[in-house]
Amino acid sequence: MAISYVIKLIFSLFIILFGCTFFTNAVEWFGKRMNLGQGAVGSILAAVGTALPETIIPIIAILFAKGESSHDVGIGAIAGAPFMLGTLAFFITGLAVIVYTLFRKRTLKMNVDLSVFERDLTYFLIVYGIAVLTTFIHNHKVIRKIIAIGLFVAYLIYVKKTLADESEDTEREELEELYFTRFLKLPNNLLWILSQLLLSLVFIIYGAHLFVEYVQKVAMLIGVPALILSIIITPIATELPEKLNSIIWIGKKKDTLALGNITGAMVFQSSVPVVFGIIFTPWNLKGITMFSAILAFMSALLNLTWVKIKKSVNPFALLFGGVLYLIFLGYIFL
Repeated sequence: MAISYVIKLIFSLFIILFGCTFFTNAVEWFGKRMNLGQGAVGSILAAVGTALPETIIPIIAILFAKGESSHDVGIGAIAGAPFMLGTLAFFITGLAVIVYTLFRKRTLKMNVDLSVFERDLTYFLIVYGIAVLTTFIHNHKVIRKIIAIGLFVAYLIYVKKTLADESEDTEREELEELYFTRFLKLPNNLLWILSQLLLSLVFIIYGAHLFVEYVQKVAMLIGVPALILSIIITPIATELPEKLNSIIWIGKKKDTLALGNITGAMVFQSSVPVVFGIIFTPWNLKGITMFSAILAFMSALLNLTWVKIKKSVNPFALLFGGVLYLIFLGYIFL
């Protein structure tokens, strides 16, 4: 049975990777047709698109799942998403830069639009900070609902600002041919760009669903509690699209897209799913969930401070996310 689960896990990874490859190609073409720059494509289109798997899971757990552990699963997944993005995803992105450099596919210097990186992390720190602090007034339901609505409005403001920040003279680079055009000989128009985009999202969501299902089965066999399962294993699986998208874009030297995909997802995950958590659960963060939130906050603050001081994004600084992740594992298992 264990071997069967491993084979299915590998199969689900291939589905996610296939979907991500087609997604990055389609979302770049969609951004070009909409006259959007890399900042908006990475922080909004790619971030929201690939955030669907980890957004759907806590919402389903909170609103529709039965059993005492359903709220734990939902809150754990909500808190786990920003944590995984701010630690493991940053680490993998920094590592990808170093590995590609070792294979002489690129250089260590990251060509990132710093205004996009700073804007996303600043929004994340403010929005997620408010969301976490709301736990200290979890008994005041009316105030919690007002804050939840405010967080959702804050995300809409972020989207508006991101689109407004796009420069008139956005860089127009040659894109790789649309895969539907290359392989199926279909015309490169908005209809087929959207078709490829939607199909790739179907593969990503289906692959993530399979991955979570079989990781959960393995975890249950070894007796992992629901909260730990949801805050560690589920986000690792559902954040795979962001991680794989970023690796693909790093290899293509599109660093603003790679990091914007992560930081944009951090802003989205700290606002939209949190709204459901604050309104429909007790939202009493403590222990492992509070610790993960603090580490996510630390990671964002450290990276923002680095950029403010050094005026650059350094792959070795991104590796520090891995250190924070190890601290988290030590907190759980030691």
